[in-house]
Amino acid sequence: MKIEINREEFLSVFQTAAAIAPSRSPKPILQNVKLVAIESGATLLATDMEIGVRLSVPGITVITPGECILPVSRFNSVLRESSDESLSIETDETGSIVKGKRSKFRLPAENPDEFPDVAEFDETSFYEFPSNLFKQLIRRTIFATDAESARFALGGILLEIEGDVAVAVGTDGRRLAKMEGPVKTVGEPKVSESKTIVPTRSMNLIDRALPDSDDPIQIVTRPNDVLIRYTNGVIYSRLVEGRFPPWKDVFPKRENAVTIDLNVGPVFSCLRQASIVTSDESRGIDLVFGDGTLVMTNTTADVGESHVEMPIPYDGEEITMTLDHRYFADFLKVLEADRIFQMEIESAESAAICSTDDGYGYVIMPLSRDRKK
Repeated sequence: MKIEINREEFLSVFQTAAAIAPSRSPKPILQNVKLVAIESGATLLATDMEIGVRLSVPGITVITPGECILPVSRFNSVLRESSDESLSIETDETGSIVKGKRSKFRLPAENPDEFPDVAEFDETSFYEFPSNLFKQLIRRTIFATDAESARFALGGILLEIEGDVAVAVGTDGRRLAKMEGPVKTVGEPKVSESKTIVPTRSMNLIDRALPDSDDPIQIVTRPNDVLIRYTNGVIYSRLVEGRFPPWKDVFPKRENAVTIDLNVGPVFSCLRQASIVTSDESRGIDLVFGDGTLVMTNTTADVGESHVEMPIPYDGEEITMTLDHRYFADFLKVLEADRIFQMEIESAESAAICSTDDGYGYVIMPLSRDRKK
């Protein structure tokens, strides 16, 4: 095999593939990336047997087709440290030779035939999303998952598709984030394929890999895995085991709740100020709604006190609740500062429900005011 590459373009794709390769594995070959070059182009393959990618390589000229195994750490360093605009990669019996104008590296490698295959996307029935929308579904829910939970289902994002609407849900049992958006159905995906739980780690990779554009992506969910095809390649992931909690029950319809329109920027500013004197032992912020004002307060022994106010469009009976400032901040972080959101509150013992007009919903369970942990 012999190819010529654009170093910067190759580096970008290689780093995406390298993020999959495990640093330790009982199968040492998985700690590498496989390069497959054919006359029409080249593809990078990486997998840890749970997640896999097949990535098209831009800016490449194939002189002699072939395959090789690229060691992640050493080859990544060559790409980063080289100052050459283009490099050549050639293989022989001992490994790979990487050449620049004034540099040459010989990297030993393993047998390409021993590298496990990575699934290809050859389905004719699938769901289609704009890339930006799918990234938004991920970013507005992934922070609420619990990758370390003993309940495996909480370690991923539920993707539920009904008709022309897709819903992504993440929860750790203390808060729940839900985002929905339109989806296009191509062909006839099986009904059993409309629900799946994708691991948090996989969703992080997908978010990083997908372009910030309206380019369409295609998704196929199967009993044990999911495949995503986008402009630059295919991402494969096994699914999380377990049954996801009945998330719709978390959004109850309450007769006595009050809904207040709030602006993200000012609320987030007040929350950051009020949380200055919190600690690991005392994370709760008291929120008092009433008399046209939202007051955020906190008292932490040996740390101090905070009292921050802001005007709000609510003059009704005073309502007080205590929220973990980190969970409230997580919701605000993924929204634009000038966005208006609705906050539904009822009592100190009831969950706060935050929502926006573009299909985003977030439920936060309150803390006990006498404990505030």
